[in-house]
Amino acid sequence: MKLATHVHGSGPRRVALVHGLGADGALWRGLVERLLAAGGVTVTTVDLRGHGASDRAEAYTVAAFADDLVETLPTGLDVVVGHSLGGCVLERAVQRLDPACAVYLDPGFRLGLPTTGLTGRLFWATAPVGLTVAALVQKWRSRGRPAPSPDDAVLRDAAAARFDRTMAVGVFRDVAHAPAPVAAPAVPSTVVLSDDSPAVLPDATAAQLASLGWDVRRVTGIGHDFWLQDAERTYASVADLLLGDAAR
Repeated sequence: MKLATHVHGSGPRRVALVHGLGADGALWRGLVERLLAAGGVTVTTVDLRGHGASDRAEAYTVAAFADDLVETLPTGLDVVVGHSLGGCVLERAVQRLDPACAVYLDPGFRLGLPTTGLTGRLFWATAPVGLTVAALVQKWRSRGRPAPSPDDAVLRDAAAARFDRTMAVGVFRDVAHAPAPVAAPAVPSTVVLSDDSPAVLPDATAAQLASLGWDVRRVTGIGHDFWLQDAERTYASVADLLLGDAAR
């Protein structure tokens, strides 16, 4: 599927941003504005299938999401950034996209959900309930953290309204049962972790990735939503990667 995209700026450095589950490209506003202010970049945001302005589909597998990304984005971009589900999708597509650099914000590499034995069978037999409980636990852990700005809250609600919610359980099941391999990166790659990262990428796995040549960074004091809670610190954590030589 050819995905809906929005292009911002016209600089020589080419950056693409891939959102997470239930979001869309517009929610990258906080980072896009900072990139454009820095200058010298062209930023492309995509809407994954079933999100934003992209078409809905019969299949919502990680493989299908990745194929869409490859069909939509050019090869050889300077940087591609994926958040959460977008990070999982990017990992599946990165070898074909062959960017100079890949950046993963709390990527869904290894979800903290049961997949084997009786616990796994029971969880997925009642997955809507289990995922709702997990979301409530996450919301409780996020108490006291900064809320999105009024503008971002409007964008978040608009993205939620356009999201094809029928995909949710299937996407979680697909990601949980097919974790990303623990291997050397296909291209120079950076993983940026929030305080909530163990839900999508355990600390032990992050340490293994670091030993295999991944650049692993942490932004403490903020949660999985990163720039929606603190756009300035999120941007500062990856500005050198996004801007390249211009950041020096």
